[in-house]
Amino acid sequence: MYKVIFDCDNTMGVKGKDVDDGLTLLYLLGRDDINLLGVTTTFGNSTIDIVYENTARMFEELNIKDIPLYKGGSSRFDRESPASHFLVKSVNRYADEIILLATGSLTNLYGAYKIDNGFFKKVKQIVLMGGITKPLIINGKNLDELNFSCDNEATYKVLSSGANITVMTGHICLQAFVQKQKFYKTLDMKPLYVYKYIRKKTSDWFDFVADEFGIDGFYNWDIVAGVYITHPELFDENMQNVISTEEDLKRGYLKIDNSSEEGYKINIPSKIKDINKFNDIIFRSWENIKK
Repeated sequence: MYKVIFDCDNTMGVKGKDVDDGLTLLYLLGRDDINLLGVTTTFGNSTIDIVYENTARMFEELNIKDIPLYKGGSSRFDRESPASHFLVKSVNRYADEIILLATGSLTNLYGAYKIDNGFFKKVKQIVLMGGITKPLIINGKNLDELNFSCDNEATYKVLSSGANITVMTGHICLQAFVQKQKFYKTLDMKPLYVYKYIRKKTSDWFDFVADEFGIDGFYNWDIVAGVYITHPELFDENMQNVISTEEDLKRGYLKIDNSSEEGYKINIPSKIKDINKFNDIIFRSWENIKK
């Protein structure tokens, strides 16, 4: 059983905002092998108020009553928060047992470290979605990095902490493309509440991405990191020496130099080995959710 805390900037259902954090939360909720100890909210996709209120609404809609939800800091200048205190309390209670899944700005994680400087030593693993190693191009358009760059100082402190860290960059997440017609066809095959819920919550995002990038689908960024926790065998292990400075991370840029004696070692998988199995695992996990 994996003990997981999900730190996210969930905006699934907010007009014009990404749905990937919400879909990842649903994945975690549907896993029998995950003990979701709590959800902490951070800024990134939107402001902390919108993210927190949207996640609280999602908890209510799905009748989630036994998982605590905590609000994080509002900016890089507001790091000590109910979320960061919850993170500290949790890793002290379950030292070397907790996996932190973080898919937005890393402000709450750095805030936890500022409260307890031994924080990162007590975490079993940190799995992140964020960062780029080269330009991220979607249908000819350059997409800025939107997670690590939100609080570059916090990102640097986390990446260089010496913790066991795996990063799913924007590049590997391009392999997790959700094609609209195929996605809806799968959802419509079974009359499940969760499938109807997902259909309703993703429709606007499909339209937004089509208008913005001219593609008939979206990239399910954050869920790649979620699936890695339960099925690491679906990914290649790719240990890299990262030498990015705080300045580099203003653009979310992971600068790799394996010949350097400086830097920090991070696992940066580059391939989803079996995309069909990957997608099947996601849908089967969603199907386990009962309202």
